[in-house]
Amino acid sequence: MYRILVADAIKPEGLEPLSGASNILLIQKTVEEAANELEQIDAILVRSATKVTEELMKGMPQLKIIARAGVGVDNIDIPAATKRGIVVVNAPDGNTISTAEHTFAMMASLMRHIPQANASLKNGEWKRSSYTGTELRGKTLGIVGFGRIGGEIAKRAKVFGMDVIVYDPFLSADRAKKMSVLSLPLDELLPKADIITVHTPLTAETRGLINKEKLYTCKKGVYILNCARGGILDEDDLYEMIVKGQVAGAALDVFVEEPPFGHKLLELDNVIATPHLGASTKEAQLNVAVQVAQEVLTFFEGNPVSSSINLPAISKEVFERVQPFYQLVQQMGSIASQCMKEGIQEISVTYAGESLDFDTAILTKSLISGFFKSRVDASVNEVNALLVAKERGITVGEKISTDSLGYANLISVKVKGDNRELTISGTYIENYGSRIVNLNGFKIDFHPEAHLLYIQHTDKPGVIGNVGKILGDHKVNIATMQVGRKEAGGEAIMVLSFDAPLEDALKQVLMETKEITFMSRISL
Repeated sequence: MYRILVADAIKPEGLEPLSGASNILLIQKTVEEAANELEQIDAILVRSATKVTEELMKGMPQLKIIARAGVGVDNIDIPAATKRGIVVVNAPDGNTISTAEHTFAMMASLMRHIPQANASLKNGEWKRSSYTGTELRGKTLGIVGFGRIGGEIAKRAKVFGMDVIVYDPFLSADRAKKMSVLSLPLDELLPKADIITVHTPLTAETRGLINKEKLYTCKKGVYILNCARGGILDEDDLYEMIVKGQVAGAALDVFVEEPPFGHKLLELDNVIATPHLGASTKEAQLNVAVQVAQEVLTFFEGNPVSSSINLPAISKEVFERVQPFYQLVQQMGSIASQCMKEGIQEISVTYAGESLDFDTAILTKSLISGFFKSRVDASVNEVNALLVAKERGITVGEKISTDSLGYANLISVKVKGDNRELTISGTYIENYGSRIVNLNGFKIDFHPEAHLLYIQHTDKPGVIGNVGKILGDHKVNIATMQVGRKEAGGEAIMVLSFDAPLEDALKQVLMETKEITFMSRISL
């Protein structure tokens, strides 16, 4: 049973993926109310109110995943979560339309002075000439940050007859062409835009991205919008540029400090502001809750999540392609680890085959996490697996090969230890499942399952029979047995599976067989 703390207000319909699961217990309390239960919590769902700090994580030793019902994760200490192997997920798609629509509404309101005119009229005034606006048609919109929201804004701007230029250091030429936008460096975008809207995450690189220096390079009378994150615009510099007339006006949905009561920008007539409403629609609130609830359920079902902040993001299409290999590589990592009980210097993995033509980073991390789970006393998963390897001085390498040895896909792992090496290769066959097809250079074919025994021995008549007799004498039933050899009379291996773990005493009896040179009990 997984215990999930819903620390902020989320409507029941948004939690349906979890509330309908038999192995999930939902606890809807604040962190303070759940103080006596924090040590048993496996997951926490938050919105923006709850701050998930390193100190809070220390008091939640069972915590495995943090879910933010929204896009921004400023209230979560991502480095601390990563260090502790805690997955952090958000809902990058859930409020895309909501935020894009809000931004466009703010843009239209800013250009047509709608909030000011509304307030004036309600105050008993009729000042039509005071609120002459500016049309959007024919204006150049500069979008800083061209992710999902930026793309939706671009679509709407084109319908309004605007020219769209964008700045995003990660934007590919193909996507810019597909979206019919002109991609420019920031220093070239700023002087060309009539209106600038920012849609980047808040990072060390983007904090204060639009400052006095940058605003001076803009057209005189430029309009500025920020419906992304407080801090991307330098608020003091923006105030100064508005007062000086360099900036004609600004529309702000976010601030560095919220609520921004007493903020000097709010004193300016040509600044309109809303209280962080970008994601505040009924549809968006439901969408983000359902999305992260489903992600948490997916995580506890043992599958890779698609919206992790501290793991590679996976599209739905790639997720479906990754899934068959996800458990296979974890099992391969675990088998390699249990067969190499010595210091490790290097782990390298090679991917081959057309069905593996995607970013395999998550598979490598899954493999490394499988390798370490039985070797370290800390929580290890895809989030911190490479960090754990680095801390232990283990080099991790990944490469792509065109030689899949006749398989539709082939994943090969080489582990270099202080005294010896181990190799293991696996494949996934549709309608047949995961198979280990090579172990230490021996061709073999077995399904990685719960209780295995790997034996390396001299290829002589009677060895296999003797192993079977010893197990039979001890009332141990062999579920499956696979054998492999390189040449007659040389080295050979056998891999046996059982319904229950093999006892230590029986392993010792088997090792007394003089032809057996190596043995490893494997639990998956």
